[in-house]
This record gives sequence, structure tokens and C-alpha cells, in this order.
Amino acid sequence: MATKKRVRTPAKPAASRVKHGQAGRKAAASGPPRRDKAIIRKLRQELSAALERIDELQASADTDFLLGIPNRRGFEQELQRSVAYIKRYRASGALILLDVDRLKPVNDAFGHAAGDQVLKAIADVLTRQVRASDVVGRLGGDEFALLLWNLSETDARAKAAGLEADIDGLTFVFEGQSIAAGASAGVAILGPHSDAARALEEADSAMYVRKAQRRHEVPAVAIGGKAFPPAAQSSHAANPVKRGHA
Repeated sequence: MATKKRVRTPAKPAASRVKHGQAGRKAAASGPPRRDKAIIRKLRQELSAALERIDELQASADTDFLLGIPNRRGFEQELQRSVAYIKRYRASGALILLDVDRLKPVNDAFGHAAGDQVLKAIADVLTRQVRASDVVGRLGGDEFALLLWNLSETDARAKAAGLEADIDGLTFVFEGQSIAAGASAGVAILGPHSDAARALEEADSAMYVRKAQRRHEVPAVAIGGKAFPPAAQSSHAANPVKRGHA
């Protein structure tokens, strides 16, 4: 009986084994496959879009939606940073608070759209009268704030008086009735020993003193058949803005 011969597969030459091994190492070194690269690229794009959206939401949280200027939160953050800079570099500045006269009677008599028109006009006056380095914000309701750099006390008080005069010059016509705008300003000087929260309180107190003075300087304005002096019917007086420690 014949014995079957076992056919043996010849072994690959050593050079061939080395060649295939090098090819495997090259494939591993070349990085992930194309599909993985596409996934990574997509994830990076999504992450970039998410970060941009976070920045947009952060900006909107610090901005007054009606006027496009910093709201109380945004302004107090700017004030805190500025006071820290002033302390470190012994710089100077001024904080001015402005309370709009007779905004509540305008809202009551002609609607909030009329009040919004007044606020927009006043915000426009303020932003046009400051430098690019200064900050104008709305603390809420009928109260505005300005952070002005490198002003002496004399210049800051002159600036506040000039802003009052500019706002006093604004007139509006609602339902055939001419209404004059107005605002009362209080000043606090910022220096190396200033504190943001105390500066806000100081400017707020000065603003109330100024509003009382204007009762004797500025004539009352008739709104809806009633006469309103500058200090009357302020929504800020009725609902004072709550201050956070800046």
C-alpha cells in the first residue's frame, strides 16, 4: 500500500516577513482610518460651535436687550475690573448715576412703547457723549450708569451737568402732547482707595440730593393732565435697584 506524501507549504522568505511587518507598522503610524478622522473633525466643529454659543449667551446675559448696552450685571462687572485696575496702577475715574425724570408717568399715560422711546433716546445721548474707553450701562428701570476714566472731580461734575442739560433738551410728542425729558445725576470719584459697592451707594445718594435740587430748578411737566416735577413718580424711588457687591 502506497504511503501518501505530505505536501509542506514552503516558509516565506525572511525578507518577505520583514516587508509585511514594516507595512503594518507604517499603517499604524499613519494614524486612524479616514472614517475616524472624519468623526474627529466633526466633533471639533461641534465643539467650536458650542463654545461660540456659550460666548453669545454670556454676552446676552450681560447686555440690556432693549438698548444694547451693559445691564446692571454687566456694568458692575466692568466697575469691579476698573476699580481693581485703578487700585493697582493708581489711576482715576468717575462713576455717574443718572435717574430719568418722569418715566413712570410716560409709561402710565402713553404705554411702555413710549417709555422705551425715551430710554433709547437717552441711551443714544449718553453713548455719544463719552469716549470709547468709557462704559455706559442701564442698571434697571429708569437708571443709567457711566464709568468715566481719568477725570478730576471738577471735570466729572461738569460732565454730569452737561449730560443733564443734553437730556433736558430732548422732547417727544405722544398722542399730540409734547413731553420734555430730564434726568438727575449723582457723582462718585474713583481712586486707589475706592470700593465698587461703596461708590455705587455714594453716587446713588448724590443722585437723590440732585433730584431734590432740581425740583426747584426745573419746572413741572404736564403728562396726561397732571403736573410732574423731576423728583416725582420715579420708578427708581419706588423700586430701588438692588445692588450686588461688585
